[in-house]
Amino acid sequence: MSRKIIVFDTTLRDGEQVPGAKLNLQQKLEIAQRLKRLHVDIIEAGFPASSAGDFQAVEAIARTVGDSVAVTALARAVKSDIDAVYESVKFAQNPLIHIVLGTSNIHVEKKFNRSKEAVLQMGVDAVKYAKTLLASGSIFHGGCIEIGFRISVEDD
Repeated sequence: MSRKIIVFDTTLRDGEQVPGAKLNLQQKLEIAQRLKRLHVDIIEAGFPASSAGDFQAVEAIARTVGDSVAVTALARAVKSDIDAVYESVKFAQNPLIHIVLGTSNIHVEKKFNRSKEAVLQMGVDAVKYAKTLLASGSIFHGGCIEIGFRISVEDD
């Protein structure tokens, strides 16, 4: 059985989480070009719902390197975030939607103020909606949805 390791790079989104690290559009495009040359499989280009500038950067990256690299961006499990990701990555040959949803007890009780089942249903609904925007569920054949769950070690 052969296995393929898929490299999912988050530098353009997660890298800006470091205090004082703010990249301009040209810097982001240069990093995306270098990631493409490194044959990274997936570039998470940003968080387009966070600002118009991030949306524009993700869209530019999708148009520039999206011919040979899958391009995604981060969305919370809400329709407006999912729409922002889709609208910004749809120009890539292989657009992806990366959905994150906090499911730790703290997230469920304090942030969402809902039951765990209701929060999990938010994730299901988000994935179902995202699937309507992309052509298929395969990374290399027209689109993929990835959902990341955040949990804490104290959770059951």
